[in-house]
Amino acid sequence: MWELLWAPFMIRAVIAAAVTGLAAPSVGTYLVQRRLSLMGDGIGHICVTGVALGLLTGTSPTLTAILVAVVGALLIELIRTSGRASGDLALALLFYGGIAGGLVLVQMAGNGAFALQGYLFGSITTIAPDDVVVAVVLAGIVLFIGLALMPQLFAVSYDEDFARASGVPVWLYSTMMSVLTAVTVSVAMRTVGLLLVSALMIIPVATSQQFTRSFRSTMLGAMGLGLVAALVGVVVSAFLNVPPGAMIVLVSLAGFVATAPVGMLVQSRRRARIPFESRALPLHEAADETHGHVHGPGCGHVAVEHGDHVDYVHDGHRHAVHVTGEGQHYDEH
Repeated sequence: MWELLWAPFMIRAVIAAAVTGLAAPSVGTYLVQRRLSLMGDGIGHICVTGVALGLLTGTSPTLTAILVAVVGALLIELIRTSGRASGDLALALLFYGGIAGGLVLVQMAGNGAFALQGYLFGSITTIAPDDVVVAVVLAGIVLFIGLALMPQLFAVSYDEDFARASGVPVWLYSTMMSVLTAVTVSVAMRTVGLLLVSALMIIPVATSQQFTRSFRSTMLGAMGLGLVAALVGVVVSAFLNVPPGAMIVLVSLAGFVATAPVGMLVQSRRRARIPFESRALPLHEAADETHGHVHGPGCGHVAVEHGDHVDYVHDGHRHAVHVTGEGQHYDEH
């Protein structure tokens, strides 16, 4: 039975699962930040039209799915930014249009309905070598852009208005994010299927958020969790003879459920260390003072992590003592 893991089709499946497990959560982190968690699901339904178009014309379904998904993502962004519809409504419009168009084209293709199932629910064990190469290249591009442009993409995801006021070309990076989502969905459709791809993009992010405090650590944690879920799901599915895509999602979901109690405990302890709401804190104010008390472990004051240093609650406000060439001061909040 163990020889099955070294079969050529399993090696291709593991490679495809690995790159998908890394790429999907990296894009999903941005979608969660933008409150567009269902965008992957919506583009997945648009890809149904692309796959059906490839089956109808006799061309590569992967190529046509990528082209149609990119066009759909651009339309979603255009509708959303034009102000004529919200992001959720734009997704719904293309959501139903994509799946309806796909069903019509599949019916016109004759025997395309059976082939379409492999894209709807994933068929990673039958993936061809050429498809593996395409998946690796596209996933590499997604990861490179997602990591290299993290500051700009995060700024747009966190607050578009502030990013625009800061001079960031919001439309460019929003469009780039939508295109990355479309490419990621197209890459993952042979791994977990178009109907389940959104789960692999979102669940690892939700799991990682329970333990991380920054956007970067959340993304890296989600990528690691996605990789583990994809590899474990493929291997388990091979031994149990169950659909790999569904097993990958179930493993990812099991990880979230198993870590949820610990995550709740970590978050409750983190909140307990903060004596007041952070939104009530005024800006830093540097104030010269002769501060005779030396803060540190065991000094008796509540320690609160704040960026790259630790503040100590003292006399009703926080102290973060700094010694500079101009003397000693503290950051008062």
